Amino acid sequence: MTLPTPDAWRTDPKRVLLFGMSGLGKTHIASLLRGSGDWFHYSVDYRIGTRYMGEHIADNFKREAMKVPFLRELLMTDSVHIGSNIAFENLAPLSTYLGKPGDPAKGGLPIDEYRHRQDQHRHAEIASLLDTTHFIRRAGELYGYANFVCDSGGSICEVVDPDDPDDPVLRELSSNLLMVWIKGSEAHTAELVRRFDRAPKPMYYQPAFLTACWTAYLAEKDVTEARVDPDDFIRWTYARALAHRQPRYAAMARWGVTVTAEQVAGLRDAEGFNALIAQTLENPAAPA
Repeated sequence: MTLPTPDAWRTDPKRVLLFGMSGLGKTHIASLLRGSGDWFHYSVDYRIGTRYMGEHIADNFKREAMKVPFLRELLMTDSVHIGSNIAFENLAPLSTYLGKPGDPAKGGLPIDEYRHRQDQHRHAEIASLLDTTHFIRRAGELYGYANFVCDSGGSICEVVDPDDPDDPVLRELSSNLLMVWIKGSEAHTAELVRRFDRAPKPMYYQPAFLTACWTAYLAEKDVTEARVDPDDFIRWTYARALAHRQPRYAAMARWGVTVTAEQVAGLRDAEGFNALIAQTLENPAAPA
């Protein structure tokens, strides 16, 4: 892992990976760079939802459609096509498939099925992250893009070991891209919690963390697995998940550089982003 010099950053092709909590600006910046016309935008979540979990997602739609006699007949005769319309800005099909554990009457999944889908996501995320190098080459050879931005998912810190200098995913990524942590403040965390409370969404958790939260929730709420309110559980878990992820992001930051969410929020174009990274590279060890 060798950071580029500020001068090299300014003049050479730029390859960056953005990571940090969901909602702090990764996709915003990646879209801004793509919109400049000079950057290829690789979305890890999009890759997960199309390449590695697309069939699982479509089969889940079909499973529900088969419960409706009218749609069942059409499906059985290949008269209709059912698929997901996943996009960089709309990952709802992937989130819906991951689901939430708890009472089926409230839209929940049995915990064993939920764990199964979480495991599918883990393998898909690792594979999608390792595909990044292939897409760097593809972007240049096929489309002529010299600059490349990888928009990673919020759960990247759950599938790597940032304290292991031989972690295969981080070694591959840091050897080919500049790792950029978008660091939020306590105020950002509080706002993310409030936003999530209004509209709770499925997430990926490390298996041990999920088991600890599930066990603690059942005991605290004095409920059986089948009576868990899915939205209440993931609301209860979300702030704990952010606290669990923060030190993992901080450890990952040692593999690259750090910028703040406030700095990112003020960016309006690719030139501003390039200047911010060059400034950060002038003193990468300085606290952001």
